[in-house]
Amino acid sequence: MKLHGILITTLLLILSCQPNKPAETLRELTGLQTPETLYGELLHDVQMARVFPDGKTFVDCVPKVSPEEITRLYKAQKTKDGFDLKSFVLEHFDLPVQHASGFVSDSGKSTEEHIASLWPVLTRTPDSRHPGTLIPLPYPYIVPGGRFGEIYYWDSYFTMLGLQVSGRADMIRNMVNNFAYLIDNLGFIPNGNRTYFLGRSQPPFFSLMVGVLAEMEGDSVFQAYLPQLEKEYAFWMEGTAGLTADKPANRRVVRLPDGAVLNRYWDDLPGPRPESYKEDVETAAKSGRPIEEVYKHLRAGAESGWDYSSRWFADGKSLETIRTTDVLPVDLNALLYHLEWTIAQTYLSNGQKDKADVWIEKAKRRVEAVQIYMWNEGAGFFMDYDFVKGEMTYIPSLAGIFPLFFRMATREEALRIAKNIEQDFLREGGVVTTLNLTGQQWDAPNGWAPLQWMTIKGLRDYGHNDLADSIRQRWTELNRKVYRNTGKMVEKYNVQDVSLEAGGGEYPVQDGFGWTNGVFLRLVSGDN
Repeated sequence: MKLHGILITTLLLILSCQPNKPAETLRELTGLQTPETLYGELLHDVQMARVFPDGKTFVDCVPKVSPEEITRLYKAQKTKDGFDLKSFVLEHFDLPVQHASGFVSDSGKSTEEHIASLWPVLTRTPDSRHPGTLIPLPYPYIVPGGRFGEIYYWDSYFTMLGLQVSGRADMIRNMVNNFAYLIDNLGFIPNGNRTYFLGRSQPPFFSLMVGVLAEMEGDSVFQAYLPQLEKEYAFWMEGTAGLTADKPANRRVVRLPDGAVLNRYWDDLPGPRPESYKEDVETAAKSGRPIEEVYKHLRAGAESGWDYSSRWFADGKSLETIRTTDVLPVDLNALLYHLEWTIAQTYLSNGQKDKADVWIEKAKRRVEAVQIYMWNEGAGFFMDYDFVKGEMTYIPSLAGIFPLFFRMATREEALRIAKNIEQDFLREGGVVTTLNLTGQQWDAPNGWAPLQWMTIKGLRDYGHNDLADSIRQRWTELNRKVYRNTGKMVEKYNVQDVSLEAGGGEYPVQDGFGWTNGVFLRLVSGDN
């Protein structure tokens, strides 16, 4: 029984079931316990009272004494006259360290020089044992910045693009090793190295990270990480053998009527997300739907990295209609195609053709299924598929560019996609994430560095260089403009009205910012 295959109420119970990984070893190694397990009622009360403006603050706090002692004291004191919840928290917890609190931008530096000065600020050293929610990692790593003071899975690939330009093979290797460590010890790469992320992963970019390292150190890198590549694939495909026509969905795999199997986003843990607890409780209450069902869709949306977007909304407009687990996302399945193809090519390079053929067949079947279920001939675009309704979602988004990035599309399809990008998605500051104005951060008018990169590279690979160059120029100019005006590289940008900040989401725009830095450096280096 694997760690990631069990719905848990306490993480210790899971660890005790993990084969060949004694519970005490992993417990000593990481101190893994979720905030629900650590603090129970206190977590609920702190988050619902919004003791801190950002719900992530409390779950990142470090207890000054044992959580058991803190919860005992809370039960004893909370009903006394004059009890103040915030004072209690501040007395018994250390607030998260603000690593960049002393950093001041130098307005005399160019954007490139500013990013170079940010790498040390965003660097974290190997973690020691930690009594809070941090999962310790053995090697240095780069964090996104702002409220995101830990490693994040899919962010890290785009950060590595800039580290590659900066010649930092050492840091890229460290980060790949950290992700391999997580796969070896947990069976998968969580959303980030926090225990409240242990129910979910993020878009599976590990095979692309290995590819970046291989570009710097040689193709033997693929062989070195082959065990972890296969373990990650097993995580995403777990439950496939048990799929039937009567039970077509299990965790992250879905069997379609023709027998094809594609993937969806999922989260193995129940309830509201600890780091966005109040927001999830309020969304579920407002929805009028069964609350655990809403929590499941919200958590799956967080695994997608697109938290949140009209891609996941039944009405295309409101978060309360979220139905993420009903949707087979085109980007996720393109990423898993790349993982299958990477494993196949690694076996081929070793002369193991029989094993390579197995993986080539998996990749071919996935391409065929993506073409059947996700190519919208009428619209000339790849779209997500709602397997519950048995139809596409009909919500165009930049996820539709992923088959170009991974060369899964035909030349004719790429031509039609390019026309749609130019006609519908291109804005003054780059390409917009979706065409819907919902107030969510992964919708219009926002643009995001990873999607600019995927779009530019995907278009260029099919010969649409003028459009790719236009997007590149618009995006990098916007990055430079915001830096000149604010001294910051930020998480997301308003590409529709470049005089305004990006908005939406559950927190203010964050600066730092790992993946923006990485994509900017790669684009201005000319290597794209």
